Amino acid sequence: MITIGSLREEDRAAWEALARGYKEFYSTVVPDAGYEQTWQRLRDGTEFHCLGAWSQRKLVGIAHYLFHPTFWMEDSCYLQDLFVDEAARGQGVARMLIEQVAAASREQGASRFYWTTQEHNTAARALYDKVASFKGFVRYDYPMS
Repeated sequence: MITIGSLREEDRAAWEALARGYKEFYSTVVPDAGYEQTWQRLRDGTEFHCLGAWSQRKLVGIAHYLFHPTFWMEDSCYLQDLFVDEAARGQGVARMLIEQVAAASREQGASRFYWTTQEHNTAARALYDKVASFKGFVRYDYPMS
């Protein structure tokens, strides 16, 4: 049985292991201090939010999300990170996390709930194609350094 809820202080180490797995999947290097800073921002819960998924009392999935204003409609919800431990994949964890963030979005009165992924992430995209609609947008990142 999978349960979804807010992270607790005792989830810190398990959260970091999943966050590192997410960053490794996307070949993104984050210094150790970055994980501590993100954990503190998530624990603050004012701007950045996180849900966890537990199976047999073990944290097996995380979803990081935030709300932001938009010019033409009510605020939007952006699902920035979604990661499920490899051993727990295929059990509906990602779908449950997405549905719970969608519920938080509705509760907040968000006009849109969206996320991005890399084109080659075919396993995730198979789920995303079932629960959301692809609008054809391609993202570009301008180099800031």
